[in-house]
Amino acid sequence: MGKVYERIDGRLRTFIEAQKIFFTATAPLSGDGTVNLSPKGLSGSFAVLDEHTVAYLDFAGSNAETIAHLRENGRITLMWCAFEGPPNIVRVHGRGEPVFRDDPRWTELLGHFPGIDGSAHGLRAVIVVTAELIRDTCGYGVPFMTYDEDRPLHRSRFERETDESLDAYFHKKEHVARSIDGLPGLPLPLPPLPAS
Repeated sequence: MGKVYERIDGRLRTFIEAQKIFFTATAPLSGDGTVNLSPKGLSGSFAVLDEHTVAYLDFAGSNAETIAHLRENGRITLMWCAFEGPPNIVRVHGRGEPVFRDDPRWTELLGHFPGIDGSAHGLRAVIVVTAELIRDTCGYGVPFMTYDEDRPLHRSRFERETDESLDAYFHKKEHVARSIDGLPGLPLPLPPLPAS
């Protein structure tokens, strides 16, 4: 039986922070727009900021659908599944905002992710989500799976990029500056990473 929570704390917070992967879902306002569902999972790239706010790091990739949808309407759902231990699924429905490299909040937000070298992964935004509805469900249909380790491929691909070459990479990708549906995505040119 599912339960609704008023805040992210206690066992709920412990469960969320222990998961090795979570999923984000967003959609444009247009009824025929493309719904986006993305897995996120690099260790240390998710943080609970307070009882109603979470954040995760948005790294380089060949699309920017989540950013585009959040810029248009802010709607987002995050989901975690228990792949080991007792069955559980937790969803946080809320409003999200991409915070970009040139935002005055950038440095403070990065302080919540001490184990991540953003320059090694082409860090382009911090996604901040304010929870409006927090709930869990049984998760009986989720299979048992074990975590071995993070894949090293993302880091090995993007750690050699400079701010300039990363900007050039994004300019070459069809769905970074604009979404699949033509919404504004990642603002370009990419601002340099602030000095740490």
